[in-house]
Amino acid sequence: MQRVFVTGLGVISPLGLEIQSTWESISAGKSGIDFITAFDTEGFDTTFAAEVKGFDPEAYLERKESRRMDRFAQFAAVAAQEACRNAGIDLADEDPFRVGAIIGSGIGGILTLSQQYDVLRDRGPRRVTPFLIPMMLGDMASAQVSMVTGSMGANYCVVSSCSSGADALGQGWEMIRRGQADVVLAGGSEAPIVPIAVAGFNSLRALSRFNEDPARASKPFNRDRDGFVMGEGSAVLVLESEEHLRKRGATALAELRGYGATSDAHHLTEPNPTGLSAANAIRLALEAASVDVSEVDYLNAHGTSTPLNDWQETKAIKLAMGEEAYRVPISSTKSMTGHLLGAGGALEAALCVKAIQEDIIPPTINLVDPDPECDLDYTPLTARTAKVDVAMSNSFGFGGHNSVLVFTDPAWAT
Repeated sequence: MQRVFVTGLGVISPLGLEIQSTWESISAGKSGIDFITAFDTEGFDTTFAAEVKGFDPEAYLERKESRRMDRFAQFAAVAAQEACRNAGIDLADEDPFRVGAIIGSGIGGILTLSQQYDVLRDRGPRRVTPFLIPMMLGDMASAQVSMVTGSMGANYCVVSSCSSGADALGQGWEMIRRGQADVVLAGGSEAPIVPIAVAGFNSLRALSRFNEDPARASKPFNRDRDGFVMGEGSAVLVLESEEHLRKRGATALAELRGYGATSDAHHLTEPNPTGLSAANAIRLALEAASVDVSEVDYLNAHGTSTPLNDWQETKAIKLAMGEEAYRVPISSTKSMTGHLLGAGGALEAALCVKAIQEDIIPPTINLVDPDPECDLDYTPLTARTAKVDVAMSNSFGFGGHNSVLVFTDPAWAT
């Protein structure tokens, strides 16, 4: 089977409108979380989120084109364009049928849907835009990525809640390995900061309510964590077969070496308390990558800052890695970016690639009073310099989805 390499990264995040500014903020331990500006939060239990700031789609896309995309699809299209530039690949020179696009999203075009429901209620059915359906569908991020790049291979959306972006990368990896594509633009995109989504997650009691200081609200593995912080954005990675990469003389940023996925079969929102299914996803990813637990240099945890997730993820890591779990530097970058839902796994995958490139372990900010049940090395407060040859990323979603990716330095070998 073909080896699969990452050759380009594209990011739109609460910390920057491209990968480099996002990474610089991550390395500096900067928070992208603040009070919500997208709508009036009066009456809401949570008044803050990790919004993308200063994004003007018409700076990147044709006006007519951008106006027919929901915000989540705009993010994905722009991130994909950056990823291609970053990879130095001109898809006009490629066989378009050998280039795929797989973009995960947990919620899809909820912004357009909520806006058009208001139109229906206030102005009647005939005033609803004819673009409602093609803008709200979850597959429209991948469809728009295909259209703006000219990729004509397999094009679809993965929907597995907060595992969507990671699963999209896993499916792109599989597609290239089995020879179905030479290049896949894979990742995730989400734009859920709208009243109905915030109200819904508040009703679940899933969101933090630390309105006193939004930048300190996302505190994974901290004793007083009280919920996740909603974020938005997109990350798209260019995945490329070894044969194709060598043929065009490209430089690999990292190798996507392993992917594992399991299901809890337990509960709509709560992780399985045994941790066995999540642990097995970690084991499967390491096995696929031919990586021993002793060789893992960094783990980007799912680390949502919810009471249940963080201690149960800690349990799963210990089950999968044994005593090595205490050695591995771990961090939750959600402490800075918030939780991008279906795009979270893709963004965190991109950050794992940067950790390998830069030999930097990102911090878990706001970790000032660790939960005694979360007793691993969670890299509190500040980044660390360390050699990173092997990085792993966990993504766990509502519905019991567990997805794990393993990346290695391109030159690393067991």
